[in-house]
Amino acid sequence: MRLIFMGTPDFSVPVLEALVAAGHEVAAVYCQPPRPAGRGKKDRPTPVQARAEEMGLEVRHPVSLKGADEQADFAALGADVAVVVAYGLILPQAILDAPKRGCLNIHASLLPRWRGAAPIHRAIMAGDARTGVCIMQMEAGLDTGPVLLRRETEIGQTETTGALHDRLSRMGAEAIIEALARLDDLTPEPQPDEGVTYAAKIDKAEARVDWSRPCRQVDRLIRGLSPFPGAWCEHRGERIKLLASELAEGAGCPGEVLEAAGGGALRVACGEGAVRLLRLQRAGRGAQDAETFLRGLPLVPGDML
Repeated sequence: MRLIFMGTPDFSVPVLEALVAAGHEVAAVYCQPPRPAGRGKKDRPTPVQARAEEMGLEVRHPVSLKGADEQADFAALGADVAVVVAYGLILPQAILDAPKRGCLNIHASLLPRWRGAAPIHRAIMAGDARTGVCIMQMEAGLDTGPVLLRRETEIGQTETTGALHDRLSRMGAEAIIEALARLDDLTPEPQPDEGVTYAAKIDKAEARVDWSRPCRQVDRLIRGLSPFPGAWCEHRGERIKLLASELAEGAGCPGEVLEAAGGGALRVACGEGAVRLLRLQRAGRGAQDAETFLRGLPLVPGDML
């Protein structure tokens, strides 16, 4: 099948690789333009652009798809289908209508739950037991199109957004290959009006840990914001990112270190219960497991975070 691929971040790369491996013809790859990154603030290509160029594929990264010229160039590719996954731009109707069989989106949630920008983060932060991926026929609304195929999975009790992100990316790659192979047989199912929730983009103001909250909420925040932007707290004015945790027993003042023992046990009291911090990061340093972290910053019971 002749395809246009539209995606930008790491999440999209396994999908592109799977499409090529399955023998589909990728007429062009659309992604976001390179942007300044790193200490030198030099333009850096997106993960999709970098991988597509390694694979010898044509890459296009227009700033917008609203112009008549861009829309004509897109239509001229003569694609059967456009596969869209975390592209980053809203597609005008002219783009949606250009491929012979429309645009298929891979969305990382069980629609209609968690439409929008941050479905993986929000599912973990909300304490959802299950999530998955949907192959959706795109229309003008925000993730409102009918679903062709869905795949479900459990969310692990200590799973972070980073780990779930990687699993759902692979699941999405497998699902789109199946959907394209069965395209003539799949029946689009309209999304129900009930159960709609929106996964708003993560605001950095959400990332500071409020230790007065119950331990389950604190644990979900830490795991849901890992690795980016990273939940954080302070110790004597130093900011510390918290990147992995699990529920633990214990009680004390919210933010009080209950245990900081050898072997990496680092328990902190919440408004109700406690959490065990498993992976942390000091400013300007790499992420560390709790045992290594405590060797560099020897916390003791009674310290406050």
